[in-house]
Amino acid sequence: MKVIDKTPLQNEKGEFGLLQRIQGILEHGSAWQAELEAQKIVIAQLDRVLEKGFTLIRNLTLENSQIIEPLILLGPPGVFVIYVTPLSGFFEAKGDEWNTVEGIRRIPARVNLLKRVGRLARALQVYLNRQGMYLPGMVEPVLIASNSAIHIESLRPMVRVVMSDAVKQFAASLLQGRAVLKSELVRDLVDRITNPRPPGVAVRPEPVSQPIAAPSPGETGPAPSRARAIFHAAEEAKPFEPADLSFAFDENAEAGVPANLRETSPSQLLGPAPSRRGMSGPQWMLLAVMLLVECGVLATLVYLFLSSR
Repeated sequence: MKVIDKTPLQNEKGEFGLLQRIQGILEHGSAWQAELEAQKIVIAQLDRVLEKGFTLIRNLTLENSQIIEPLILLGPPGVFVIYVTPLSGFFEAKGDEWNTVEGIRRIPARVNLLKRVGRLARALQVYLNRQGMYLPGMVEPVLIASNSAIHIESLRPMVRVVMSDAVKQFAASLLQGRAVLKSELVRDLVDRITNPRPPGVAVRPEPVSQPIAAPSPGETGPAPSRARAIFHAAEEAKPFEPADLSFAFDENAEAGVPANLRETSPSQLLGPAPSRRGMSGPQWMLLAVMLLVECGVLATLVYLFLSSR
């Protein structure tokens, strides 16, 4: 599997300095580093199974927007947007609901990861269309839990949910699944995503006929139900204008989203992916602590330098 890493702020070795970490927290939120580490775990597992013909693009910022697609996996079975969560605890994925489980209580989580990955997939679908690429199917959203200390009760979730111990089974199911894209079209898609250009002649990939494999035992949620939900989303979702991907996204304040882009039903994956902006109280405290540590280190170096003279 070929990996193209577009993660912002990191150096050539894939590392982050102190200032880059602070900037990352300011721009992407306090969970940014944890999500990056979770991605590494899942990428390593996928790489052990997926062979030549698959390409994974990591943390690509869509052109003319603030949307960062966490993991885009392209191969013969199609195009997948994968969101990796490092969360632990008990959760429920029911339809389009993402709830925390406390005993017998089901409480809506502050951030709905099902809708988040659904919007990410929808944003990529629109992005490809703007590049003149029309897939034979929809971009499929996938939520992967990297932490073994998480339990998810699934009841027909709107996206594919994969537990930490089933990542390899998920990858194996892609190898055995029905091929819908030829290898040259996969390469063209990768090029259009990583090197966008003004849309020219629309390209509609011809499907490749192969037997359909049985659903992977590591996935939660019936595959036919997910397929129907994604199919209806394609039929019902309103088309985006070129500027539709540029507005800031806030899952907790939909009032700022244009009315024609708000969700009207669980199957309509409308609106782009989240753009983490703003700072909470704990984030300011963390930033202050990091700045104090840096000042302490600099003061120590200055003291040692002066005392040695």
